[in-house]
Amino acid sequence: CLPANQERFANGRLVTVQFHPSAQVVMTAGHDRSVSFFQVDGIRNPKIQSIYLESFPIYKAHFSVDGEQVIATGTHHSMFFMYDMIAGSIISIPKVRGVEEKFLRNFELSPDGSFMLLIGTSGYLHLLSMKTKELISTMKVNGRCTASAFTPDSSKIYSYSKEGEVFIWDVRSRKCLHKFEDEGSLEGKCIAVSKNSQYVACGSSSGVVNLYTTNACLKENHPKPVKAIMNLVTSATCVTFNPTTEILAVASRDTDEAVKLV
Repeated sequence: CLPANQERFANGRLVTVQFHPSAQVVMTAGHDRSVSFFQVDGIRNPKIQSIYLESFPIYKAHFSVDGEQVIATGTHHSMFFMYDMIAGSIISIPKVRGVEEKFLRNFELSPDGSFMLLIGTSGYLHLLSMKTKELISTMKVNGRCTASAFTPDSSKIYSYSKEGEVFIWDVRSRKCLHKFEDEGSLEGKCIAVSKNSQYVACGSSSGVVNLYTTNACLKENHPKPVKAIMNLVTSATCVTFNPTTEILAVASRDTDEAVKLV
């Protein structure tokens, strides 16, 4: 295969590569302050367009669930951008009322397209309406939150703290339903819930990825992992399940070619 972005390689590190939910389009975004879209035909992969966000190195970019918007956060900003794919317009969201954060970097979008979860500092999690980008509620974990994941039905949020604890929130009531300790975790890094809601994967700084059943996570304070995946030797920075929950990808950005499929 040709490089997907061969018509416009980035001038800096890429932080996001994502396929459009319904079109043959791939998006790349990175530290060179640009978001680019390419038509994936496997022959030429022509560039559709690039958007440049001035003095805004991108930390993360993501398609909305319906594929009509792209949300982008920066490395050192409290604002974020929204690109309207249909109108072709860039909308800056300078300040979310009620959210007192110096930097807004990491975020998650709910699978049903209703919510955006901003992962703040000092353990704060800000739940926003995807439609209005206004604050609905704020939740707080003990310590610092490093990663969060919605369940496939968007009813719960799993939040992983730097201290290795996982908090399970009810989206509707914003109450903490349960919390458990990730076995042997010195520092939580990434978390994923499988599409069939059967498994939860927690990746830590030691490179170990623990795989749990959701039943154990919801009931026990010290659940035993179904499997501890020890293949990574550097910090696990990405865990994700394939759509049919048959494969788990674990990866580390701290070294080259550290991607394993389990």
